[in-house]
Amino acid sequence: MTTESINPDTVNIDHMSPMEILTLMNKEDEKVIHAVKQVIPAIAEVVEAVVAAIKDGGRVFFVGAGTSGRMGVLEAAECPPTFGVSKELFQAVIAGGEEAVYQAVESAEDDSEQGKKDLQDRALSGKDVVIGIAASGKTPYVVGALEWAKRCGAKTVALACNEQSVIGEIADYKIEAVPGPEVISGSTRMKAGTVQKLILNMITTTSMIKLGKVYRNLMVDLHISNRKLRERAINIIKMATGADDDTAREALKNSDNNVKAALVMIKNRVDYQQALKQLDDADGYVRLAIQEDSQT
Repeated sequence: MTTESINPDTVNIDHMSPMEILTLMNKEDEKVIHAVKQVIPAIAEVVEAVVAAIKDGGRVFFVGAGTSGRMGVLEAAECPPTFGVSKELFQAVIAGGEEAVYQAVESAEDDSEQGKKDLQDRALSGKDVVIGIAASGKTPYVVGALEWAKRCGAKTVALACNEQSVIGEIADYKIEAVPGPEVISGSTRMKAGTVQKLILNMITTTSMIKLGKVYRNLMVDLHISNRKLRERAINIIKMATGADDDTAREALKNSDNNVKAALVMIKNRVDYQQALKQLDDADGYVRLAIQEDSQT
């Protein structure tokens, strides 16, 4: 496997100065961007599947072990506050359970039956999407989860950092982004982990954009849970509408902290209930609700 092989460019890294090591690491990280670029068509196919599943009432599960599992945990945790979605929509399933988020539970990744059981406990259905994440592409826990997902009729995705991966042979869709050997051989928390983080960001963010969670390049469905996010919401309203600070704050207050509704209220000069109706008629897309074309 490429992820386990020796990197010929870093064999003398233990003799280098800190500056030399950091420069070499940065050079290796440049390969991550190229690796992701090569699989954009495959990522696009996955996005289409995720969007279709969510529209049909499905959920998205990120399944992994170790670093791969933690990448899934991070992605699932960040989607609700960013896009205002339920915490049930994107869920992380990590080998070893919650304990493995904070400390390594190395043996858990070898249990394929537990991968199946952990999805059974989530009542997986044919409407859902399961994204199996494994740098090696053959982690038994992820293999077991994907095999069970296939039996349930769920859409399955393999995200690996090696070609011809085992999980790629199982899944309906495969993303095999190969950044090459790690700076420290086998330490897949490095380039492989970065590849996974970038691709998961791309999948969730693009899916949310296509589902109307973004207007222009503003996150208009954010969940306001603290002072910082309230100020961010007010600034979003001001940037999107050109309204002054007082108008933006009043609109946010009158819309029950619904940024989308506040935008429509200001843009269309309507009240809260009318704004909700117009958003509903536009399937939640702000641009459609305010009848703004893409050149505006």
